[in-house]
Amino acid sequence: MRSAGSAREWIEHDPDPRDRAELQGLLARAEAGDTAAAEDLDDRMSGLLVFGTAGLRGEMGAGPHRMNTAVVTIAAAGLCSVLREKAGHDFSVVVGFDARHRSSEFARTTAGVVTAAGGRAVLLPAATPTPVLAFAVNDLNADAGVMVTASHNPAADNGLKVYLGGRVVSGSGRGVQLVNPMDEQIMAAMRAAGPADGIPVAAGGWRTLDSSTEDSYLEAALAFNARLASLSDASAEVSGLRVVLTAMHGVGGGLGSRVLRAIGVDDLHLVAEQCEPDPEFPTVAFPNPEEPGALNLAVSLAREVDADLVVALDPDADRCALAVPDGSAGGGWRQLSGDEVGVLLGEYLGRCFAGDPRKVMARSIVSSSLLDSIAADHGLGSTQTLTGFKWIARTPGLVFGYEEALGYCANPEAVRDKDGITAALVACRLVASLKAAGRTILELLDDLAVEHGLHATCPLTFRVGDPAEISAGLQRLAGAPPLSLGGSPVREFVDLADGYLGLESTPGYRLQTERGDRVVVRPSGTEPKLKCYLEVIERVHGREHVADAKSAAAARLEAIKQELTAGLGF
Repeated sequence: MRSAGSAREWIEHDPDPRDRAELQGLLARAEAGDTAAAEDLDDRMSGLLVFGTAGLRGEMGAGPHRMNTAVVTIAAAGLCSVLREKAGHDFSVVVGFDARHRSSEFARTTAGVVTAAGGRAVLLPAATPTPVLAFAVNDLNADAGVMVTASHNPAADNGLKVYLGGRVVSGSGRGVQLVNPMDEQIMAAMRAAGPADGIPVAAGGWRTLDSSTEDSYLEAALAFNARLASLSDASAEVSGLRVVLTAMHGVGGGLGSRVLRAIGVDDLHLVAEQCEPDPEFPTVAFPNPEEPGALNLAVSLAREVDADLVVALDPDADRCALAVPDGSAGGGWRQLSGDEVGVLLGEYLGRCFAGDPRKVMARSIVSSSLLDSIAADHGLGSTQTLTGFKWIARTPGLVFGYEEALGYCANPEAVRDKDGITAALVACRLVASLKAAGRTILELLDDLAVEHGLHATCPLTFRVGDPAEISAGLQRLAGAPPLSLGGSPVREFVDLADGYLGLESTPGYRLQTERGDRVVVRPSGTEPKLKCYLEVIERVHGREHVADAKSAAAARLEAIKQELTAGLGF
């Protein structure tokens, strides 16, 4: 057991008696010969949590490699140190939190550290969606924002997202999550902060807001809706739409309902079992709307009420999933993929903002290239970024951005981050306009396939017990790259660490075949997973050939999955 000494030192300086007792118990079991306890202890003491794709995130528990009061205190102290240097001694931080276990506690700790450090802390009054905190950073002109959330992670996790604004950043970076070098500077300041029990934490003195920030977010959403109505030729009223909404046991049900009802969705049905926040997420195996079965209750209600659309918000409401009737007998429903939702919203917004090349649509490098074609078709610019909205939302001239993991930024003037509630607003407008024309979402997807080619995408994910397995798989792939995929020679094998398209270095690889099929392989920034993103493109010569193109694309995706699995050694 390597970490007994460091564990004792951490226990000595941990300010939270619950966490001290937990780590003491684990240490005692490890020293008594419990192998599992020893391995757990080594993992907990393996170093401070670091900022990844979506901030600081990990399992709750005692020790530096877990989310707990001590780690939150150290992270807040590191942030304050950097803000003091960048913005002056009167720096300001707005703090929000979701409804997970210990989220409100961690938010108060953060506000207490900011206050004790001489900064001005502003605390949102209750559990709130992440987009509200992102909105508040610019709305309140704060120098930074901290959101306590683990988004769609399991119930055992929590985390911190950090946004920068005010006097710290300017231009398109205001109100966006931090990136290099700021995250490295904060990590350095965290390591220099010393033990958590030596960091002052005020018991009060911060300002607690009322509901006005959420009201301001609602006003911004309504202004955006009015703008879309003025720009769209198909501005059908959404009052005739029947929508099912689920909050996935998170914090989006209240505000999501307010926004949709305010734009005219009167026939709104909430999934009662998932409407109120519950940090245990009791009705889902995994609180991520991407996961199989996560929308079962919502779809069941949609069949019962004969709905036009299912909207699912993830637990902190920054992601949005959609399901639609598939036209089959027996009330069949189909959940749309993240790429399908992305290109559908892109098509709608592209029509609204058409003709201005200064306006740009952005996608992550793992998302469908169909968005580029849609943007060009509407006379808009397009660009690719690294995975994560900390990159997407920094795009100058951004009018819409998305990533395939159900993240959509549809109103960047108000929220410089993914926002599930505003995405739901746009989705309702789109479905209402199609319904008024006697058409469906699935028919629009077929139209896009005929016009731009069928862009079929799918994920291939390997969840591992030991993160070393991820590195080993990437090394195997780099050591013997496949010569062909899906029957077409590989013409491009790019190490993303070298800065693909001039982007920041990131771990992973990109492969492209002569036929134009694409694969990106990268480690997850939030979970112990190796993630592969596949896209194949089939030309479609008329609507009568769409089904054949789908069959050919599905077969090629399956072949590439098998070839890639072999190449990675999983």
